[in-house]
Amino acid sequence: MRSARLAIGVLSCIVATVCLSGCAGTHERRTIGTAAVRDTENVQQGGEVIHMVIASNQTSADNPYHFGLQTFKEVVEELSGGTIQVECSDGTLSEDEPTLIGMLDDGQAQMVVCSPGHMSSAGVSEIDLISLLYLFDGFEHWEAAMDGEFGSTLSDIILQRTNNRYRIMGYWSAGVRDYYGKIPIRTALDVQGLTIRTQISGVVSQYWTGLGAQPVEVGWGVLYDALMADEVDSAENDYTNLMLKQHHTTENGKYICETHHDYTTRLFIINGDFYDSLTPEQKNWVDTASLAATLQERAVTYDMMDSSKAQCIAEGAIVTDYEDMDIASFQEAAIAIQNQYAQENGLNTYLNMIRSAR
Repeated sequence: MRSARLAIGVLSCIVATVCLSGCAGTHERRTIGTAAVRDTENVQQGGEVIHMVIASNQTSADNPYHFGLQTFKEVVEELSGGTIQVECSDGTLSEDEPTLIGMLDDGQAQMVVCSPGHMSSAGVSEIDLISLLYLFDGFEHWEAAMDGEFGSTLSDIILQRTNNRYRIMGYWSAGVRDYYGKIPIRTALDVQGLTIRTQISGVVSQYWTGLGAQPVEVGWGVLYDALMADEVDSAENDYTNLMLKQHHTTENGKYICETHHDYTTRLFIINGDFYDSLTPEQKNWVDTASLAATLQERAVTYDMMDSSKAQCIAEGAIVTDYEDMDIASFQEAAIAIQNQYAQENGLNTYLNMIRSAR
């Protein structure tokens, strides 16, 4: 139902100029027209062709980022009549997000997908607010906040604070994060004494430490081995990412408990100087393609939550559904941290924007 609603939104926003389709389950997509594959030598003869490189750090073609990047390419090439040509990189430039940010800065890439923490390191402390756990009640709340006053305000702050280095073109999602580990949990008390692969500093670490767990640092690329070798008791991530890495097939990852503690945000950003170099018409094409890409990425993310969960269960994972969890026990500690963090950092106005978007 959510994917259908988003698909309608895509069509409405593009006003029948292009046509997108995301097929639930298989995620196959039709090309939107023939302009995307025109020979650039025959495009606008005598005119300049703009080449863009857009990238994420995810290597799997099944990852929602892939569908978002491909949608941007197809839409902007169609709208521009092929005068903007796009190369999509699914982890081929780098699987390291800081490296991708560096490429965005020096012009090797024009748009990248990144985690919010990179804006924090660039001096935008306000973005740390969305690292707080149990900040959103669900994807409807997340969308209302990020597509509404809070997201618009945050985008303006990022543009100004980074001196036009980074312009937000869309808020993408990496799903909702859940606990998975060697034992099932139902209440916050159940995590006491467990090591958990998560952030080892900041508000996320503060939360899990407060519950009695021990955050540990394990690289994403070696986490499967760490779970297999009993080097870490548990981890937390969304269904799609843990499924693609087969974490649920390990003894220390087979119990998935739907804590839904983090409705994640990822940033689809463009180099501000590159964007400013475009003509008004070109900016409109890029804006429209960015919107289509954002809606497509979200639609695939939401669809894959269900299919990835089903695959995990089929492959032996034991799931405790959200409705069977004592969520209130997890939320209590999180809300206290939210209030404290906002108060100490002068972010009450922004926290209230998010909460009022419910």
